[in-house]
Amino acid sequence: MADAVLTRAGRGWTRIPVAARIGIIYVLARVVTTVFLLLAAHLSVQGSRFGDGAGLGDFVVGWDATWYWFTAVNGYPAQLPLTDGGAVAENSWAFMPLYAYASAGLGGLLGSWGAGALVISVTAGYGASVALYALMRPRLDRAAAMWAVVFFASGPLAALFQVGYAESLFLFFLFAALWCLRERRYGWLYLLIPLMGYTRPGILAFALLLGLYGVWRWFRRRRETLPAREIVHIVALGALATAVGFSWQLIAAVVTGDSGAYLATELAWRRNWLGETTPHFVPFDGFVQASAFWFRTWGLGEIAGYVALVLLVVGLAAALLLLPQVRRLGVEVRLWSASYLLYLLAVFFPQSSIFRLLVPLSPLWGALAVPKSPVWRLSVLAVALLGQWWWIYNMYALGNTYWQIP
Repeated sequence: MADAVLTRAGRGWTRIPVAARIGIIYVLARVVTTVFLLLAAHLSVQGSRFGDGAGLGDFVVGWDATWYWFTAVNGYPAQLPLTDGGAVAENSWAFMPLYAYASAGLGGLLGSWGAGALVISVTAGYGASVALYALMRPRLDRAAAMWAVVFFASGPLAALFQVGYAESLFLFFLFAALWCLRERRYGWLYLLIPLMGYTRPGILAFALLLGLYGVWRWFRRRRETLPAREIVHIVALGALATAVGFSWQLIAAVVTGDSGAYLATELAWRRNWLGETTPHFVPFDGFVQASAFWFRTWGLGEIAGYVALVLLVVGLAAALLLLPQVRRLGVEVRLWSASYLLYLLAVFFPQSSIFRLLVPLSPLWGALAVPKSPVWRLSVLAVALLGQWWWIYNMYALGNTYWQIP
């Protein structure tokens, strides 16, 4: 009897259109996240970013969301603000304009910037879930592709779908772009690349992906034809992504009259940990310095930090190259993951925000959805939800300006 009921329920579930099934999963995930956020608001302590009496609205416009709001209201500074020591201070040039101004436009209709930001984040998160399913489906069976969506919608950083951060919108554009690349729908990429590039940093990683993808297609041209038309598209799109990636630095330089305005702005955040030891941007220097800084802080020694960094890089490379669950996701996802990880290694100083910076690797949830064991899949979901609560509790209930920054 129980088996028959479950069988009928399963058949009924599969008859629901895919977009509606994803919508149900996504809404349920948002309910869980809302409960976590309400609990975090109740537990918010006096010494946290939000203090006693925090509410969901405070979380929506908290942390970097405040910068997006400030940017939408005040624009970008023509003169870079300086610290008392004469260094460039934190300012709006670190934040891309699309999400900030789109939230302001919608917020004008809804009554506040925060309302516009929330609607865009929630809606884009659903769009990203649908796009992720489309990206996974040719490589995975229906159940595995749907479980990848479940893990994504319920993951440790799922609160980003409900706060004023640009990640949701970027992920929607990114997953759509990866799908277009796999399906050879190059025309749409001419639109998606600028949209990604002016939503959130990371488009240079997509430029690297296109370069690696072109090389891969070239070496496979005897097994899969590579028409001249496709070569032109790949090269042109790579050039476009590169141009968009560096254009923000050029815009900041023209507006402020300082050729290093953008990079100096980004380094302003790094000084919170390292002080004035990094006057100029040097590729890969952030991770090298962080390895020494954090391992020294933890009392483990700088050498151990350098060894850990090498092991981390080797381990990630091996996983992308060798793990069959990852290989099953297709070359586009694997090359994107490698490109984005290399981009992070080159530009980022790792601290608590590293968890958020890893969200563009979300297509890798598909690798965890491959094993068909219900116990495995439910265990992954349980760990994801525990991670989500841990992240929300630390970043919103306890969050401070040094150790617990989203």
